[in-house]
Amino acid sequence: MAEDKFDVIIVGGGIAGCITGYLLAKEGLEVLLVERGNTIGAKNTSGGRIYAHSIEPIFPNFGQIAPIERLITRERLSFMTQDENFTMDYALKPGKNKSELSFSVLRVKFDEWLGQKAEEAGVSIINGIRVDDLIRQDGKICGVIAGGEEMKSDVVVLADGANSTICTKYGLGYELNPHTCAVGVKEIIELGKDKINDIFNVSQNEGVAWLFAGSPSNAYMGGGFLYTNETSISLGVVFGLHNCSKTDISVPSMLENFKNHDFIKPLIKGGKTTEYSAHIVPEGGIGAMKKISDSGVVVTGDAAGLCLNVGYSVRGMDLAVQSGAAAAKAIINAKQNNDFSAKSLLQYDELLNESFVMRDLKLYKNLPKFLNNERIFRDYPCMINSIMRDLFVIDGASKPLMKKILPRLKQVGYTNIIKDVFKGARSI
Repeated sequence: MAEDKFDVIIVGGGIAGCITGYLLAKEGLEVLLVERGNTIGAKNTSGGRIYAHSIEPIFPNFGQIAPIERLITRERLSFMTQDENFTMDYALKPGKNKSELSFSVLRVKFDEWLGQKAEEAGVSIINGIRVDDLIRQDGKICGVIAGGEEMKSDVVVLADGANSTICTKYGLGYELNPHTCAVGVKEIIELGKDKINDIFNVSQNEGVAWLFAGSPSNAYMGGGFLYTNETSISLGVVFGLHNCSKTDISVPSMLENFKNHDFIKPLIKGGKTTEYSAHIVPEGGIGAMKKISDSGVVVTGDAAGLCLNVGYSVRGMDLAVQSGAAAAKAIINAKQNNDFSAKSLLQYDELLNESFVMRDLKLYKNLPKFLNNERIFRDYPCMINSIMRDLFVIDGASKPLMKKILPRLKQVGYTNIIKDVFKGARSI
């Protein structure tokens, strides 16, 4: 192995890494993918959601051939306090345009499938080995050091996740600190298909994507989420690490509190936890991104900080897919020109800039700063639930509607509300 040289070595077998490898191998490049887990997908034990618009061009009829869980047909957004919960529920009818669909997936299954597709295309995969460092000669990255061996390549693709120590060492990816990332703790809770359908009022293959703001993250930046899988749900909490000093509750405890909330507890009654995981989530946006390409190297997916939380939706998988496709295209062109310099691989940056990835990250560049506002996760959930209580609880006292609402607004402060609405509008 030490004497072999590959066209490309990919570090990490997640979505970005597998997509990159698949597309490169289809074009005849010799690709090695090194995955730290014992199998592709073994480390991604949680669930989530993928938007088909990015992956449909790569795998046509994606929803029919991939191991998806459910087609998302209901969107819910809740504002939760310790005792109450207000939910907005939107049911959508799937259209004929397959690129407009989205699906819940379990990454342990989905990534394994992607790995199989990459291997079928010709990618060589090594599992159970950690890449410890890069090989750098004359200012160019030209391989990796893994398992005590040196493996050479023309290009290295770093797709090793949000907590990439290699990116940190070489000044690549994004600025990893408590202000640019969150920690997510998730469980897969088995309930059975029929029970999922009954509880969430969905048909056999349809599902729900549900986000919660307020008490799940102890009224700090973050929130809760729930995705319905075929026979289980993915339930979890995300918490901004910069607020750790402000709370004495650990993130796993936040998840336990969330599970035991009077509104959530009946939904998971009788369920069995089959998987439990935690991972770092990049949430700094474009402002936290550093260099994502250099001589002999490109950075994709979470390792590049490509994640987008806009409050009502959380996206990462579609950005990972697109970054993998852009990396493959840039590397194929570099191979044709036999030029793997920083200038040549800068095409990767240019392709991302032309895609929805950077357009959306630029569009929402001010959103991370706006969401770092305790009123959003503490005061507004309380205000909304208090207004709902005043509207729907009848106690015999006659009071005009505005006299019920205005005192609740005053508790947050009219000036604060106007200021937050103005800043929020400018952020989106």
